[in-house]
Amino acid sequence: MSAMRSLLFVPGDSEKKLGKIEGVPADVVIIDLEDSVTPEKKIAARGLASEYLSGLDAGERRRIWVRINPVDHPEAGADLAAVMPGNPGGIVLPKTRSPDDVELVGRRIGTYEAEHEIKVGSTRILPVATETPQSLFSLGEYARCGPRLAGLTWGAEDLSAAVGATTAREADGSWTSPYRLVRNLCLFAAHAAGVDAIDTLYANFQDPEGLEASCTEARRDGFSGKLAIHPAQVDVINRAFTPSEEEIRHARRVVELFEANPGAGTLALDGAMLDIPHLKQAQKILDRS
Repeated sequence: MSAMRSLLFVPGDSEKKLGKIEGVPADVVIIDLEDSVTPEKKIAARGLASEYLSGLDAGERRRIWVRINPVDHPEAGADLAAVMPGNPGGIVLPKTRSPDDVELVGRRIGTYEAEHEIKVGSTRILPVATETPQSLFSLGEYARCGPRLAGLTWGAEDLSAAVGATTAREADGSWTSPYRLVRNLCLFAAHAAGVDAIDTLYANFQDPEGLEASCTEARRDGFSGKLAIHPAQVDVINRAFTPSEEEIRHARRVVELFEANPGAGTLALDGAMLDIPHLKQAQKILDRS
């Protein structure tokens, strides 16, 4: 699967916003049936999501994902039953308590794939892996979820509410210490599982400079994409998580240097010593480009 740079949430109960998806250059569009939909609108939102998916061709459906309700929520089963016949590209699983939740949903998805003649295993799962306190203690185990696992992402709002924090942010907008820890654990858990690390959303959609700074920091640290809550954020995110021409040129030189010197563990380029970690980093940049 290609990298997921931008993942845009769209409320599942808004026919108007669903109608604008086609023109948004997000790598993934997530139709949200969870937090942005009030309880009295859950049924209608499921119907809209199902109807929207049924109107797309197979190629278009690959970038349309659905955030269902948590696996232990009474609406979760109905969510899957409504949207799986439309063959979405993936399911976003909120408030994941452990990899067990992903495996459970994966088995349910597999049943729907077989029933609706969808290629078994083709529907990916993206857990929001840090929204409950207990979730933090099994973050290193997601590798066992297998090829359905598309990545890991994180969130602070539900977690901070669960522990009674008055805020997850410092006065300057940065994360407080507990939530920096959560972010970092998610980053390393994703890489331990061999999947994309997706940074959480930047709430102020009217602050492109702040969003860009947040994206730059996230990419620097090893995240490959970011959640978005407004279409205006998508272009900023896509640019930030796309390697620059300068980065690509340098990465090519690094790879070519090692290819020209097979068996070498350390080489010099432009006065800098390079070793195998530099080669791996260069190869990842080329993969992303």
